[in-house]
Amino acid sequence: MKLLPELPEVETVRAGLEAQMVGQRISKVLLRRDGLRFPFPENMEKRMVGAEVGAVERRAKYLIIRLNTADDWLVHLGMSGYFSLVNDRGSIANYEPLKHDHVLVEFENGFIAVYNDTRRFGVMDLFPAGRENEHRLISHLGPEPLLDSWDASVLAKSLSGRKTAIKVALLDQKVVVGVGNIYASEALFRARISPLVESAKIVGKNGINMRSALLVSEIKKVLREAIAAGGSTLKDFKSVDGTLGYFAHSFKVYGREGEACVTNTCVGEVERIVQGGRSTFYCPVCQKK
Repeated sequence: MKLLPELPEVETVRAGLEAQMVGQRISKVLLRRDGLRFPFPENMEKRMVGAEVGAVERRAKYLIIRLNTADDWLVHLGMSGYFSLVNDRGSIANYEPLKHDHVLVEFENGFIAVYNDTRRFGVMDLFPAGRENEHRLISHLGPEPLLDSWDASVLAKSLSGRKTAIKVALLDQKVVVGVGNIYASEALFRARISPLVESAKIVGKNGINMRSALLVSEIKKVLREAIAAGGSTLKDFKSVDGTLGYFAHSFKVYGREGEACVTNTCVGEVERIVQGGRSTFYCPVCQKK
């Protein structure tokens, strides 16, 4: 069962990079291959050297590193990508790279950001500063789930008339970004909604009902709890200091196939089904259609 970094894991990385990168100037960039999932942009090394990092932001599962030049730096971790921050070797020249260390960025204060990606499904690009909404990988994305502006009415508009199962709909990046497989399963369990229910059925006639409002609330809660826990421990995920998140200890259904439902009054067992090629875990007793 392959797990991918989702919004909480990417947000954990963002915060770690922000703490070290903001206000620092790039002194050297070393690309140890021609690209990852896509080729690196032309003259990437030269375009980044001398730039100062102004902010590290996130859009969906993309990191946007703001530079004080004509470019901003876009990063997607893919399936196995992660950053390490090295501060005890002084420069790239003294650093002994690992086999899958593909990008090394040296800063004037002496630390190095090392990007490692075994499967090379990650993405790095430079784009005109402040224009990420025009980028081909971002322009189609839906709303951010943790913003106040994403509420039950917005979800209702996205789901109106859709016969797609709600779990599958929540993984559609045009409906809402970054919720991901783990957190969709967990939020649906907390909201007591079956992952199999047709999306339109949780939307009331006026666009909002108790089920859709509760689902939005639980999605926000589970994502915030996961961020506070540093994400979930995934096979390839690491935060920038090498630690792993511990939200997996809070899983109510994910990965618990055959185990008793954690609801005290429930006699059901957690089941696993496949939806859209992804594993879904739920309690068929607690979670109603």
